[in-house]
Amino acid sequence: MTKPLAALRTLTPTQRKSGLAAWLGWLFDGLDMHIYTLVAMPFVALLLGEAAKADPGLTKEKASIIQAAFLVGWAVGGAFFGRIGDRIGRSRALILTILTYAGFTGLSAISTEWWHLLIFRFLSALGIGGEWAVGAALLAETWPKSWRPWIAATLQTAVNLGVLLACLAGWLLAEQSPRWIFVVGVLPALLTLWIRKAVPEPENWVQAREKAAPPGLADLFSPAVRSVTWRTLIICAVSLTAHWAFMFWQQSHIRALPEVRSLTPAGQNHAVVIALIVIMVASIAGNFVAGALARHWGYRRAIAILLAAYGVTMLAGFSRPLSHDATLVWFGLVGLCQGVFGLFTMCLPPLFPTLLRTTGAGFCYNIGRLVAAAGTVFFGLFAKVDDIRLALFYAGFLFIPATIVALMLPEPDVDAE
Repeated sequence: MTKPLAALRTLTPTQRKSGLAAWLGWLFDGLDMHIYTLVAMPFVALLLGEAAKADPGLTKEKASIIQAAFLVGWAVGGAFFGRIGDRIGRSRALILTILTYAGFTGLSAISTEWWHLLIFRFLSALGIGGEWAVGAALLAETWPKSWRPWIAATLQTAVNLGVLLACLAGWLLAEQSPRWIFVVGVLPALLTLWIRKAVPEPENWVQAREKAAPPGLADLFSPAVRSVTWRTLIICAVSLTAHWAFMFWQQSHIRALPEVRSLTPAGQNHAVVIALIVIMVASIAGNFVAGALARHWGYRRAIAILLAAYGVTMLAGFSRPLSHDATLVWFGLVGLCQGVFGLFTMCLPPLFPTLLRTTGAGFCYNIGRLVAAAGTVFFGLFAKVDDIRLALFYAGFLFIPATIVALMLPEPDVDAE
């Protein structure tokens, strides 16, 4: 059992190293995750060539399919590397996930057809989905339980900062071909050289692994666990569908605004970067708001409150056409609500037994991406070319069932391993 600690200086070297490894892994997760959303439309249009000019809706269609493939890969990777993490250990699996998403993000730069990009984004997503499950379990097993809300906020902030790094790369490369931004995604691979030497396996996992072999994926639906599994799956699937509908299509909504539509391509890219920065800065604040709510009211109520707030904000923000400045204000409010996903980080792994922890958290959180993938395509094809706003408005309703089921989620036992 992890001993209570009063200050950062009392952390053990193992705790510091595991915390830094997970934080950096999530930082680069955010970088590689959102590189594509910054250049999706211009890059896919470039790959389609004359076909995109002949059919204006073709770019949006292919871009949404590529994003759907990415979300499917995220789901598969979460389940696959979650299982790997339970079998070979957290730090070893963390290395594999980072190498996977860094390598295939970089290879996206050499795409010459839209389906090349689809394959590379799918493969990079395997690592991103797996890194979430492995990193969450690594910290849940090494850091003090009483710190979990703040750990969750800090980890989620790493993702936000990674997205801001992607924004910086987008700004620096705004005048270059959109393919060059993917080269930046290779940088995380360097992190694995340090993790390999510095980060040991958690004692909890080592002890549990010596006593028994890891249970299988089917054990998630055994009588003792299946109730938690199904509730978590529903919450993740529904909320992530709405969340990713917003995160992917918000850049198209910005580009369609009258004040932005008349700008040069570089000016439009700049407007998209600024909008994403607003969302991420607000989301960083939202992570710590979420941590405070969980600290005082528990994970279940905090998650339900923030899911409800996310839905209300989307419904209000996209219910009518707004100016560019007003849209950025609502984007900031949406970002504030996104702190809810940071709570999932520390809430989900402890709901499952130790040897089923990364499998359970990875499967439940990331399998929701399969539904989110279908939702991204649906909302993209459902919306008219100039009316992404309406699709985002309807996506907001999905937070209603997510909120209801969240109220049925058990509170994780902060004392049990």
